[in-house]
Amino acid sequence: MTTNKRENIMKASLMLFTKRGFDATTVPMIADKAQVGAGTIYRYFENKEVLLNSLYRECVEQLYQRLTEDFPVSASVREQFHHLFQRLIHFGQEHREKLTFIDSHMEPRILDEESQNKFYECLGFLQKFIIEGQKQGIIVQLHPDALIPIFYGTIIKLFKVTRDSDLEESADLFAGIEECCWNGLKIH
Repeated sequence: MTTNKRENIMKASLMLFTKRGFDATTVPMIADKAQVGAGTIYRYFENKEVLLNSLYRECVEQLYQRLTEDFPVSASVREQFHHLFQRLIHFGQEHREKLTFIDSHMEPRILDEESQNKFYECLGFLQKFIIEGQKQGIIVQLHPDALIPIFYGTIIKLFKVTRDSDLEESADLFAGIEECCWNGLKIH
């Protein structure tokens, strides 16, 4: 059985960075979790910062692909919002650690320019959706960066709450949260 050492390193890093944070995670911890020698990590990544940035870009790219795939360009703003909301929910259900990792590592002190640009590309897609909805008179006239947390931030927090409490994820819960978020965006 062959193993992909780079993939094992990435999986171990994701788990440790998400659970412990960047500063509290060491290369030996990653090596131990990935079941490789610390030297093996340096064959793939120059240092811990390069590893984190590689992982970050990979996670953001997967999220961006999920959001943009089959985006209903000609649909109503409400239908487009439904698409984005559902894609974020499904990404969070399938890749909870990746969503948490993206959210918890959006720090310019550890992200290189390429990683920041990758995140801003994803953010730009959400901004474009909001701006188009504003042009149509459907979404409230506030800066897009002030509106994105109404649904993106809500989904992040929702997954934390369902992980840490007895609140269970369900289709009804997600539908209710989606409607609340939409009500926070639309002009009444």
